Amino acid sequence: MKTALAIRHVAFEDLGAFAPILATRGWDIRYADAGVDPIDPAKAHDPDLLCVLGGPIGAYDEDVYPFLRDELATITARLESGRPLLGICLGAQLIARAAGARVYPGSAREIGFAPIMLTEPGRRSCLAPFADDPMALHWHGDSFDLPVGAEPLASTDLCANQAFALGPAVIGFQFHPEAATGTGFERWLIGHAVELAAAGIEVPRLRAEAADLAPALADKAQRTITTWLDRLPAAT
Repeated sequence: MKTALAIRHVAFEDLGAFAPILATRGWDIRYADAGVDPIDPAKAHDPDLLCVLGGPIGAYDEDVYPFLRDELATITARLESGRPLLGICLGAQLIARAAGARVYPGSAREIGFAPIMLTEPGRRSCLAPFADDPMALHWHGDSFDLPVGAEPLASTDLCANQAFALGPAVIGFQFHPEAATGTGFERWLIGHAVELAAAGIEVPRLRAEAADLAPALADKAQRTITTWLDRLPAAT
């Protein structure tokens, strides 16, 4: 059985709609909670798939959150291994930083549902399901430069780099394709209550939008992760 290790920063930002697809395809999923569970760079090669998930801290905050040093070292070792690596939001930022790119506060916070714009490579990538229905969930304040050699896949007006690929085995999503909403979205609204209030975002409106978009988001999430897994190099 193939193993998938997901580094999780807050409990409610998990693999979401990606998890059932991985499970039905025979992947054994395990979570490591950053700051609680040990993250050992020497074991970066062990899982067949390493996923680095989102969270409300900065990819540059290792002086405040020292566990980020081991996490960055693990991602660096994983990149060197060439084995499959997937990052979402903070995870994508950490991959970008480990690959030598700059991560920094964005020009504005991007929270809520808005369309992404695919590049031509993006239309040919696992994000193809977003070509005809580009609506996605965004929840970030930071941005990043593309690592050297990365292929840009998507953008928004507020964030030039919404997704990138580093070869066939590494992908980073700044937005949240895994968040298919449904009942699990309520955990986001509770966990990010302070942030939502500070941003002046109306929770009932966001909840209603999530409910309306849930079926389409779930379908796109399933197709996205399925296509990416199908295209992984055979050697991985």
